[in-house]
Amino acid sequence: MAREGWIIVAVFFLGSFLVASFLAAFVNPLAGGLAAFVTLPLAVWSVWFFRDPARSVPRIDSAVICPADGVCCFVGSGGAGGAGAPPPELGLDPASTRVSVFMNVFNVHVNRVPVAGTIDRVEYRPGKYFNASLDKASEHNERCGLRVRRDDGVAIGFVQIAGLVARRIVCRASTGERYSAGERFGIIRFGSRVDVYLPPGVEPSVNVGDRMVAGETIIANIPLAGAH
Repeated sequence: MAREGWIIVAVFFLGSFLVASFLAAFVNPLAGGLAAFVTLPLAVWSVWFFRDPARSVPRIDSAVICPADGVCCFVGSGGAGGAGAPPPELGLDPASTRVSVFMNVFNVHVNRVPVAGTIDRVEYRPGKYFNASLDKASEHNERCGLRVRRDDGVAIGFVQIAGLVARRIVCRASTGERYSAGERFGIIRFGSRVDVYLPPGVEPSVNVGDRMVAGETIIANIPLAGAH
């Protein structure tokens, strides 16, 4: 289970126990039983939500790995006024191609770094809480953007975006840290979205509607400079 979930899970179970015990003691045992029947499943669901399963990360140097579980809800370029332009604070080419992954409350919400490299930018921006499946969420919602640079200089951007229910973005990564492809770097609590920005001209290997698995699904391939 993700470490960020331990306190929340404990609160759910403790709350369920206290409510059921209070009603059983001061109302009647039936009321306590009904309270437990309602609150205990919520506590069990919290354990399910914060699950953090192991993943088989592809050992392919050119692969860009999906950073989140969910469904691909957008693939497009920011070129020629397109909707896929990256947030300006990441310093990426406006013509970058965006791949968006929407997570519902039943998906694993632990996020992973898409390529091996050094984090050279981490930028948090407060914002609104539109439904994360809407395109305007990329621009207006609360977000935390990161840029990772491979050893050959290629930069990939990825952005954690809060959603209608999600109110807490957790990013463990800091500028200057090195990460392996598929390594965990954070989590978004409850329904939300993660955008990935590929360099201009890179063709994504996924389509809208595809189901994605964090740490396993390859969303694009970018050959390393000098590779044959």
